[in-house]
Amino acid sequence: MYIVINGGGKIGSYLAGTMVNSGHEAALIERRGDIVERLAAELPQRILLIHGDGCDVSFQEDAGVGRADVFVAATGDDDDNLVACQLAKVAFGAPRVIARVNNPKNEDIFNALGIEAISSTTIIARMIVEEATVGDIHTLIALRRGSMAIVEIGLPVDRCVVCNKAVSELELPVDCILVAVIRGEDEVVTVHGDTRLQPGDVVIAFTAVEHEKALKKALTGA
Repeated sequence: MYIVINGGGKIGSYLAGTMVNSGHEAALIERRGDIVERLAAELPQRILLIHGDGCDVSFQEDAGVGRADVFVAATGDDDDNLVACQLAKVAFGAPRVIARVNNPKNEDIFNALGIEAISSTTIIARMIVEEATVGDIHTLIALRRGSMAIVEIGLPVDRCVVCNKAVSELELPVDCILVAVIRGEDEVVTVHGDTRLQPGDVVIAFTAVEHEKALKKALTGA
């Protein structure tokens, strides 16, 4: 799979690194020069880094959006994410476009334009409503006609098999990415390679539906 990501912040850079470490190809577009320099030192060299504006057709062309299986807009600006996704769809025919949506009110607009919208605010709100049970797995959002999903998995308080281990050390199924952790009553932790899970954490993950059970087993041992 070849994925192009616009936005080299925490989400975009983590996604790029995770995809490459899982055996996929990735390109990352970032407009801020200082961030590009830092990412060049931190990320795997196999990632194609493009210093430019992901809303510009020339930089999307440099990143190879025309051959990408997935285009992801992960900046902190909904307008930029919308423009970048529309450009990828219209100019390059990207078969799948996914956008980070910072304002949940914009989700309907993105979805109406055929863009898969992911809002962390909406995910957390749904978790509160659903009152997740520790050890269970709940599908929060189904994507790509049901083939991909954002799920939550509660880690057991006792005998946690993955606790106190860095996320980069965990043996997770293919196409499974840990996105965030809900810890305690009000703490939300963005997951990085050096993040260490704790007993009772609720893990938010992006996964292929067919691997949900394997992901739960990898995290809980059950």
